[in-house]
Amino acid sequence: MKQDFDDTITAGQRPSVQPTEPDLEDTIILASRKRPAAVQPFARPAAARSKSSAQPSSRMPTQVSAQPVTQSRPAPANSAETSALHYRVQLDGAAGTHNLEYPCVFGRDPRPPRIVRGVGPRLIAVNSPTREVSETHIEIRQLGASVIVTDLRSTNGSVVQVPGNAARKLRQGESVVVSAGTLVDIGDGNIIRILPRRRLE
Repeated sequence: MKQDFDDTITAGQRPSVQPTEPDLEDTIILASRKRPAAVQPFARPAAARSKSSAQPSSRMPTQVSAQPVTQSRPAPANSAETSALHYRVQLDGAAGTHNLEYPCVFGRDPRPPRIVRGVGPRLIAVNSPTREVSETHIEIRQLGASVIVTDLRSTNGSVVQVPGNAARKLRQGESVVVSAGTLVDIGDGNIIRILPRRRLE
């Protein structure tokens, strides 16, 4: 039997598609960036080039000559006299003062640190009816020409007021450098004054 191939259906002509314009409404157009100018290599002066070509270059000198260091601030005339001057601390309401030749530790029942290097601190007990002051509350020491106040992890903290500045409360274990005239409030009306330096008597 002969096969019939006449049942093939011819598709109609497809409609022509018009090219559409690209949708640029949501496209962000960046401004054209300027290319940086080409960086020219550094050209040494002719004299330096001729000198370097004549002599071999070396990264490190074979011999270094020591140069004296110039001090921006002149040293004190008599260092022994300067070191003999000590600040003093005084508790408000107390008649006596304490020289800071040794560190002073204030508290309700102060105790020396577990590890003592050299001479131990001077322990100064204060009255604290409401127990605002910790047993070992604060340390004040002189380091060179500066005074350092350190809170010894007290419970209620310490308030330090340096002349010309607002009063601030120290965090537990915090140290701060102060000057003469500073007031340190450790609670229960116990205020420590930092007095100017003077020669030991």
